[in-house]
Amino acid sequence: MVLSGKGGVGKSTVACQLALTLSNAGFKVGLLDVDLCGPSIPHVLGLNGKSVHSASAGMVPVYPDGTQNFAVMSIGFLLANKDDAVIWRGPKKSAIIKDFVDNVIWGKLDYLVIDTPPGTSDEHISVTEKLMPYNPEAVLVTTPQGVSLSDVQKEIYFCRKVGLPILGMIENMSGFVCPHCTECTNIFGEGGGKSLADAENIPFIGRIPIDPKLMHQLDDGRTFIEKHNEATSLIALHKFVETLKLRDLQHNHTDSTTNLLNNTTTETTTNLQNNNTETITKT
Repeated sequence: MVLSGKGGVGKSTVACQLALTLSNAGFKVGLLDVDLCGPSIPHVLGLNGKSVHSASAGMVPVYPDGTQNFAVMSIGFLLANKDDAVIWRGPKKSAIIKDFVDNVIWGKLDYLVIDTPPGTSDEHISVTEKLMPYNPEAVLVTTPQGVSLSDVQKEIYFCRKVGLPILGMIENMSGFVCPHCTECTNIFGEGGGKSLADAENIPFIGRIPIDPKLMHQLDDGRTFIEKHNEATSLIALHKFVETLKLRDLQHNHTDSTTNLLNNTTTETTTNLQNNNTETITKT
């Protein structure tokens, strides 16, 4: 879950690029947009005008690249007009979020990246409660300014209150990358996200600077990561994905070892019981 107590810090951008980076690394990825009042994922990925199809098993998500390795779901696909406003109270928001989790044919995913609205309200509570059986984790997004850090502090409190583990924090808009010389200028300051992460004992994922190339690609609805896969602005996400891969490989290895030990122990116990039974029968 990509979270931030503050609006306008780039959660949708981070969520999209994180999902694309995971997909490009060979994982099967889902991207779920639960920002019901401001669904920007369809625009960012160039999917405006796409629609969701219904099947007997549920709703079929949109596949941007023609394969079934990267699936996207958003309320934006269900609107008659992309400029229509979603004016819903809490219960209806909670119901559609549960539908997105339960009634979308996601298939078997390696990762489900969830783009959330700002705040700590209905959408966040609903999706967290619904996903708790799957052990969800949070990635926090902030910008370097104090006003953003203050709101992200509330999101940290939310995560700890509901028992949502925090994978790490990203400092977005951390400097401006010159399109000519690639020098980075810290327009909004620097280090705020790192300082907050250190103070709260949260892993710091890295900094994503303002990149004009990224901005133009997203405004045009083109997948930036495919055209600028080696961009400086995406270094933090590439490193984060590599860390995730290593962690999950180790976790899967541990699970396999545990299962093997459990199966061996069960088999040994069964054999022992069978042997004892056989001995008693003979006696």
